[in-house]
Amino acid sequence: MPEFELANIDLVIVGLYVAMILGIGFWAGRKQQDSESYFLAGRGTLWPLVGLSLVSANLSGTSYIGLAGAGYHDGIAVWNYEWMATLVLVFFVLFILPFYLRSRVSTMPEFLARRYDKRSRYAFSLFSIFTAILIDSAGALFAGGITLQLLFPEVPLGVLIGAMALLGGGYVILGGLRAVIVTDTIQCVLLYVAGGVIFFLVFRELGSWSAVQDAAPEGGFSVVKPADDDFLPWPGIFTGVLWLGFYYWTTNHIVMQKVLSAKSVDHGRWGALLAGFLQLPLLFLLILPGTMGRAIYPDLAEADLIWPTLAFDLLPIGLRGLVLAALVAALMSTLDSVLNGASSLVVNDFIRTRKKNRSAKQLLLISRAMVGVFMVLAGLWAPVILTFEGIVEYFQSFLGYVTMPAVVIFLGGLFWRRATAAAGFWTLVIGAPIGMTGFLAGEIFELYQLQFLYGTGLMLLLCVSIFVVVTLSTEAPKEEELKDCVWSRAAWREESRDLAGKPWWQNYRVLAGLLVVVTVIWVSLFI
Repeated sequence: MPEFELANIDLVIVGLYVAMILGIGFWAGRKQQDSESYFLAGRGTLWPLVGLSLVSANLSGTSYIGLAGAGYHDGIAVWNYEWMATLVLVFFVLFILPFYLRSRVSTMPEFLARRYDKRSRYAFSLFSIFTAILIDSAGALFAGGITLQLLFPEVPLGVLIGAMALLGGGYVILGGLRAVIVTDTIQCVLLYVAGGVIFFLVFRELGSWSAVQDAAPEGGFSVVKPADDDFLPWPGIFTGVLWLGFYYWTTNHIVMQKVLSAKSVDHGRWGALLAGFLQLPLLFLLILPGTMGRAIYPDLAEADLIWPTLAFDLLPIGLRGLVLAALVAALMSTLDSVLNGASSLVVNDFIRTRKKNRSAKQLLLISRAMVGVFMVLAGLWAPVILTFEGIVEYFQSFLGYVTMPAVVIFLGGLFWRRATAAAGFWTLVIGAPIGMTGFLAGEIFELYQLQFLYGTGLMLLLCVSIFVVVTLSTEAPKEEELKDCVWSRAAWREESRDLAGKPWWQNYRVLAGLLVVVTVIWVSLFI
């Protein structure tokens, strides 16, 4: 085991950073007046903040440590999740985002109510709360706790988890989404700076690009892996990675809440494109340092130890504190987003929809109370994950099995006018339990062997079948019910005329096209 020791100056840097983030969070959200300003930052977020907060929420402690660990163990194939996210975000900007922002909805389940009916809204809201608290929040706390135990082995895991829950939830309770977005923006910059410093130092140790390639495991310097690969087979990019990207970047309320807070449709678009661009450098900032680390530390007991090992062995005292602060930032960014998002689902989808009228102050008080409740629940559940061997590895497979109904009803509702409310509801309530059963049978009890990205593809086909059969068996919705909820060529052509007079740097379609070209060229270098 490597030695993970912090000097006093490192601890001071971390303490100052945490104090600064808490102070900025409280300052940013000091004037919350109602639940809309609390959950959507008054719908006034500018595009750089939208983009950086999207990326920061994605870089959880699990991702920050796990991407480097995957690079160490398997090579660069894990980058498929990141560059595919760029293409999904381009599609989102071109075809989906305007519907969300122009509808002025407060939550993603609320959009389902507009497109389908209240049944789908309530079902998807419950599903989102479940995954947010028991998977996203508890997972981030668990991963952060076991990582911080490397630094503070004498501190019980429960104490570390409790401290992180208090840090991540404290300023959210008072500050709301504005505090989350402002602090996430700062933390995103720190995460990228820390990743860049680590890459530079490790590359300097190896000395050449050919040495970087030689450090990778056999076949590990390519994003294309054999079809029978256990980690990420190349067909799995299209049967699983793509659709997991659509779930996370187009339907997940925790992520979409940042987009819904945008000042305008254009600010939402530019922010999402910025987030897409920032996915690409993660190959160099997180994945390749792990791969290069194989040449320096070939016999690590655990692949996920590579990032902290590089940080503590290569960084001088003082900079170690900066890197630890980056890790704390990754943990807090995910936690604060999830807590605020889950609270907004309860308040907007279950409390505000009841007949009883509540004042703005009452809703704001309830909102803050729900953040506190979810903070406690996530903190209590996180240590329970220790009873499941390798459960962190199951998170993506869990989402792959159970989230395909959400992908089908959102994309089907947006692009198929014939899709009915019954199809949306039944696809969700039938597909999700089947997916959960498949996950438990294959991943937990190992009753069958199937790479989970292939399992994701099978779940997608099943949900599409349910969606189509129920739609064709029920009465088509009326045209007036679909206003502003379904994509049309007429709206696309009208927007094309509006864009004709804009310079290229203000034309989001030109920017999206350039991003696709950059992505394709970049990925082709690693095939």
